[in-house]
Amino acid sequence: MIRLPIAPQTLDPNDPQGIGDVRSGGVLKNHESVRQTNARQAMEDFIKLADQKDLKVLVDIHSCSNYLGWRAGRLDASPPYADADRPGYVYQREDYSCGEGGPGVTVQAYNETKWLENIREIAGLPEVLGVDNIIGIDIFNEPWDYTWGEWRELSEKAFSVIDDVSDDMLIFVEGVAQSTSDGTANPHGSLESNPNWGENFFGMTADPLNIPKDRLVISPHTYGPSVFVQSQFMDRSDPVCGDLEGDAAGEADCQIQYDPAKLRAGWEEHFGFLRDQGYAVVLGEFGGNMDWPQGSPRLAERELWDHIQTPVDQEWQGIVVDYMVDKDIEGCYWSINPESADTSGWYGHEFDDRPAGFGTWKDFDTRKTQLLKKLWGL
Repeated sequence: MIRLPIAPQTLDPNDPQGIGDVRSGGVLKNHESVRQTNARQAMEDFIKLADQKDLKVLVDIHSCSNYLGWRAGRLDASPPYADADRPGYVYQREDYSCGEGGPGVTVQAYNETKWLENIREIAGLPEVLGVDNIIGIDIFNEPWDYTWGEWRELSEKAFSVIDDVSDDMLIFVEGVAQSTSDGTANPHGSLESNPNWGENFFGMTADPLNIPKDRLVISPHTYGPSVFVQSQFMDRSDPVCGDLEGDAAGEADCQIQYDPAKLRAGWEEHFGFLRDQGYAVVLGEFGGNMDWPQGSPRLAERELWDHIQTPVDQEWQGIVVDYMVDKDIEGCYWSINPESADTSGWYGHEFDDRPAGFGTWKDFDTRKTQLLKKLWGL
């Protein structure tokens, strides 16, 4: 199965954010051999080709706008965004909003009504395209800026729309985070482990989703330090580093030292318990940059963590795959294509932020191939 991220603009063949080649002032980065007219055409052609190759597709609404990407957190996200002040971070986009605007801010309005319309349209794609390989809809990527109660209600509305169109399409629901942007806490179990954005399903213990179990896929995201250095990656016995995380831990020259039992306990509280209850669980995203920190594309990050020379993200990926194998949990590795800045890809690449190199991919990373073969039992 391929998890295919799209933005609302992808569905509109006339939207300027999905038209033209990047080397000629447009936005599409396809190699010339597969270059397409617009993003809608690209999406449809991909789904049809995948169908011919017996590949299932999970369509993922990845953001409220392709200018905000993964940082959105909610349907009507507005600035300031996470990482706005992060040293060396170049994808800030503080001048775009899906909700409220202000001086110099371009508003690409998105809301619950438009989102449900998009879900209805995606649910109808099999009939429109003449395919039967769209297995489900990942209804919104990493909804970290909602409380569990808010996100549960939205998820149930999304399922009603999907079910109205198709009686067998699955709904993939991601979890929430530790807290929302205004500081409202989402319980997640022990404070020894902080959930990744999209990882926290602890709310299901008292307030479960009212969605039929045979149509629901629990789809958490979890990552190692190449995406974010969590406090549980630190040695808690260290009086300086025990409670630090992110860039602050790098500034303090903290060491990353995993306790696999502690990591597994966190995953159990955040989502693993649902596998024990018979739910389908598929990690919607896991993976990372196996050469982190020295291979990070962000110079500031390489400098913050230049005291670490061992492949700590590769080590973390091995731990999570061992857990997935033990729990009979599958997952979508992020990402196949190499343009994801913080994780790199399964394929290698030839670009270094220059448009000329976009779309030219190298061979698979053999380390990631071996990891996935272990997950698949090959």
